[in-house]
Amino acid sequence: MANHALVNPVAHKDIKIITDRSAKYGDNLWYALTFPREFRSAQAHYPIFFNKDPNTGKFVAVALFGFKDKENLFLDDDGWHASYIPASVQRHPFLIANQTVTEDGVEHKKRMLTLDMDSPRVSHVEGEPLFLPFGGNSDFLDKTASMMEALHLGAIDGQKFTQTLADLDLLEPFTLDVTLNNGSQHQMIGFYTINEDKLDALDIEQLQALKDAKYLQAIYMAIASQSNIRSLIDKKNALVAAQA
Repeated sequence: MANHALVNPVAHKDIKIITDRSAKYGDNLWYALTFPREFRSAQAHYPIFFNKDPNTGKFVAVALFGFKDKENLFLDDDGWHASYIPASVQRHPFLIANQTVTEDGVEHKKRMLTLDMDSPRVSHVEGEPLFLPFGGNSDFLDKTASMMEALHLGAIDGQKFTQTLADLDLLEPFTLDVTLNNGSQHQMIGFYTINEDKLDALDIEQLQALKDAKYLQAIYMAIASQSNIRSLIDKKNALVAAQA
């Protein structure tokens, strides 16, 4: 269970964060949350699909790394082999928490950076320091805070994006059947993709609204990203062959 604490220069002055990519640090993910603001970078490597929460019915965009639980085909003993890693993965072991603060006698919510002290990435020996030896934030901490703010805003925008797709009935479930070189067959279900026929059928006003919201470009990037399925299958074939 996570043990989150507000990041502060007194309690965490000697804390370092291990940034290496490895399964032992929780990077053996087969998909992770992504959002339109990072689609341009994510779609260069990963197929982008959509996942539906069975409890709320809401959709989120996800970048796919493998075909089954705990399978990240971009990850090996030498690290994560892609020039971009989604912010939802990079953020570990940090989270944003809302804390009630009083300023000028007025209470309001303020976003604060928290750290999971039980994460294997937290160290006193190796990694990137949070604070400078004689006080002040390290560049790593400042960059992390900026990334976390971008992730927070991106997640909000991402929810609006997927809700817009749902309202326009553009999302449809799909099944991916994969036959590997060794003859083994795999089926991936539970994800959604954009229905291109319904997208093509939108009227001028609907398309303009998507363009004005900067969602039209994101839609086409998500569609284009599906070409990465082929390279993902190639990675899977290479892994299976190496293990044979």
